[in-house]
Amino acid sequence: MRGVSRSFGRTPALRTVDLDVHDGEFMVLLGPSGCGKTTLLRTIAGLERPDAGAIAIGGRDVTSLAPRDRNIAMVFQSYAVFPHMTVRANIGFGLRMRRTPKAEQARRVADAAALLGLEALLERFPGQLSGGQRQRVAVARAIVMDADVMLMDEPLSNLDALLRLQARADLKRLHGEVKRTTIYVTHDQVEAMSMGDRIAVMGDGVIVQCDLPMAVYDHPATQFVGGFIGSPPMNFVRGAMSDSAFVAEGVRLRLERPPRAGGEIVMGVRAEHLRIGAEGLPADVLVVEPLGSHALVTVRVGGVPVKIEAPVDIGLRPDERIHVAVDQARIRWMDAATGTAIR
Repeated sequence: MRGVSRSFGRTPALRTVDLDVHDGEFMVLLGPSGCGKTTLLRTIAGLERPDAGAIAIGGRDVTSLAPRDRNIAMVFQSYAVFPHMTVRANIGFGLRMRRTPKAEQARRVADAAALLGLEALLERFPGQLSGGQRQRVAVARAIVMDADVMLMDEPLSNLDALLRLQARADLKRLHGEVKRTTIYVTHDQVEAMSMGDRIAVMGDGVIVQCDLPMAVYDHPATQFVGGFIGSPPMNFVRGAMSDSAFVAEGVRLRLERPPRAGGEIVMGVRAEHLRIGAEGLPADVLVVEPLGSHALVTVRVGGVPVKIEAPVDIGLRPDERIHVAVDQARIRWMDAATGTAIR
């Protein structure tokens, strides 16, 4: 994608998007609702025509081609399986539209059904299937097309939590077997982190950062990315430097390696990089949330609420005074005015 832009009336949905997706890669487009990720996916598919820019698949310019001429396959959020057709007929629908020989249709449908564990369901109708089974039928229908690119628009969002967990693993395994170039849209950062070879984080119609999942998690390019990736999101504290110390809300943190910055800056640090102990910044406990494997403790440092991961048996009470130590090697500094990372 080169300089791809799209507006609806006076509202810009995509603003000069540039992105390269490698052959066989699982690329995740991640962002909040309304950031432009589905519009970008639909533009790649040919369902939306860009106002400017160009799209090429395998070196072939497809910007002006109809969807059927782009050799793409798409899995929609609603699955869009045909209720009056059996699973077998649903999976083979695209092949019939292409007038693929019947023997080839049967072979490809059987292969896709085996890959997704649908062999026993081929003669059932969608109304006889669970949500997870319908989702697998939609994926199988896309796989049989042997497309250059597979596009997936939040295909797991209609599943319950347990099915989503299983479906994530199934899709990752499937991609490892078929090695199909895949572009996957989601607003769920856990899906993005666990499934993507790379993540393109979108905000307000632009790609804010595109990198490996852990690089995006550990080194967010902006405050927006740090606040969107992670559960809980990164803690942010606004302050300023003073004599090799970060000063914010009356709290002073002496730094081993001060950032090269003047004026107001923002300190970003994740919950797992804070530790409750005998030394550190004074803090007051606000809330303790046991989460099974750990507890999420919300404290007030100075006047700022901060979240900390702690052992589940930490035994803290609201209003208790504690101390919080910061892993300084994991602090990320942001410019307060622009929200961009200070390198």
